[in-house]
Amino acid sequence: MDESPQAMTAASIQTYRDALFEAMEQALIRHDHTVIIGQGVTDHKGIFGTTIGLGERFGPRRVIETPLMEEGSLGICLGAALNGLYPINTHIRADFAFLAMNQMINLAAKYRYMFGGLFEVPMLVRLVIGRSWGQGAQHSQSPQSMFAHTPGLVVVMPSTPEAIRETYAYAIAHHRGPVISLEHRLMYELAFRSDPAPQSPSASQSGTPPFTSRLERRGRDVTIVATSIMVLEAKRAAERLAPHDIECEIIDLHCPSHPDRDLILDSVARTGKLLIADTSWLAYGVAAEVCRIVAGTAPHVLTAPVAMLGMQPAPCPTAKSLEDMFYPNLRDLMQAIVRLVTGGDNPAIDLPDERSMADFYKTFRGPF
Repeated sequence: MDESPQAMTAASIQTYRDALFEAMEQALIRHDHTVIIGQGVTDHKGIFGTTIGLGERFGPRRVIETPLMEEGSLGICLGAALNGLYPINTHIRADFAFLAMNQMINLAAKYRYMFGGLFEVPMLVRLVIGRSWGQGAQHSQSPQSMFAHTPGLVVVMPSTPEAIRETYAYAIAHHRGPVISLEHRLMYELAFRSDPAPQSPSASQSGTPPFTSRLERRGRDVTIVATSIMVLEAKRAAERLAPHDIECEIIDLHCPSHPDRDLILDSVARTGKLLIADTSWLAYGVAAEVCRIVAGTAPHVLTAPVAMLGMQPAPCPTAKSLEDMFYPNLRDLMQAIVRLVTGGDNPAIDLPDERSMADFYKTFRGPF
């Protein structure tokens, strides 16, 4: 990667990874009190290419490499935030952040409340989620619901470069509390058509804070509420089903801790059908929360039982053949939509033969 990403022009192409790099670079340029802390931030791979060269450019006082000390690393960030810095803490696997749960759940999330607003803990914690062959049970979890369950934490799951730029810029410049972002590893190399990057911090920070859901596609037959890479999968499914007169409305939940209830309810009221596609387990998770929103407010708008897709209720297997069955694929998603909308299978609709979403987004040849 170049030391500085190429300047964005209207309708240009940008990868998810480059948007993350741009967000990190701009945070260091625009805010002198910002520091990046974590294992691998100065490594030659730079957190999957998102911090490459920043250590050399900004120095070891602002881009800080740490040993294997997740709880200690987040504890340093907590102290730094309490003393006027804005730390960005990175974890190359979301599972590693479990070692710092006390710091996040018991301290960072509660400081402002416990001290009547006298203490604030503004920080960004970046977690990498998603599959890749060989990760196994301890490196493949997607813990958004665990963090969203805790008051005081904002949890986001950006699905596009634009979402990264808007959300990270706003969080760093304006939000006075901890933000946890889950980035899907299958999206890092994906290229998106992108709007121009903001010329100043205020250009992307006016109006409503970006900690909420977004309407990605209008449709009449079914509402799909999706997170992270499942938003992209929903769009792929919608494009394939449109010629068969099945029109999907897609909502990017984006912020599991602060979903747009009105957006979800209005959509389901029009379509009558709801499918939730998440990157994690279904039990006690994001899918259950979206169901709670609908069932607790307007259950009468549903004309069919809610459908849900997520990981199988087991630890992630290491073998690729088993891993392919652990995660839902495009075929599973399309079949669920067809059954929900039509009441059964439709042999006239050709379902794709992809065994896993990794077949489309990235081919893994071994662990990591």
